[in-house]
Amino acid sequence: MAVSSASLLRPPSTFAPVLSPVQPRRKPAPLLALRGCPHRRGRRVSLAASSAASPEVEKEPSPSPSPQEKFPDDLSAVAESVKVLKEAAKTRKVPAPEVLSALAKIKKAKLDTSTFFETLGGTESPGRTWMLIFTAKGRLEKGQYFPVTAVQRFDAAGKRIENGVYLGPVGSLTFEGRLSWKKKILAFIFERVRIKVGPFGPLEIGLGGGNDGREPSTKDPFFVWFYVDEEIAVAQGRGGGVAYWCRCKRVP
Repeated sequence: MAVSSASLLRPPSTFAPVLSPVQPRRKPAPLLALRGCPHRRGRRVSLAASSAASPEVEKEPSPSPSPQEKFPDDLSAVAESVKVLKEAAKTRKVPAPEVLSALAKIKKAKLDTSTFFETLGGTESPGRTWMLIFTAKGRLEKGQYFPVTAVQRFDAAGKRIENGVYLGPVGSLTFEGRLSWKKKILAFIFERVRIKVGPFGPLEIGLGGGNDGREPSTKDPFFVWFYVDEEIAVAQGRGGGVAYWCRCKRVP
């Protein structure tokens, strides 16, 4: 008595032995490993089958699914979250809990970061400028729209960074230094600070910590970037706070 290879492919609940005529003894068929059992992931199912009985089993395995196919729910959540953040950047009227929820979904998603640095800092100096919109504490339980105009300039070509707070006619405070990028981490060291009060020219002060010439690393302040496109960018600072920026044309 023998069991046909086709019967082995049936679910256990419908398994029924099939009688076949007595045949001469053959060498056992090779064991084929089938991956991706829908009931128990990570387990392999062995199937004894001849090439004549199951030709489809011997076909080349299908290519791995793309990120869009593999994580459709995550990508859909990211797309909706990006819409929320862009609307919040334009109006500043989206409630804080909705912004926090959108930031949490983007932070959770595993996105391709290979284009982030070029999108963030452009391909030519002086780079691109981004206005800070919203800041949140580490676990994204509380957050608020940033109350003053704060702009950061990232220069991917020149490996430079500038961070400024602008108070209109009252004046401004800006920090400038160098940066480095590794995977999705942008580390930086400020080398000088400029203080401008009213109509007077800025006062520039050198910062001693930027004189060693070493490349910034995670021992220095840094951002971990979760999302960057042509309009908004989301990152977490070394201290754990999460923030997002929108692209702006120039420094105020």
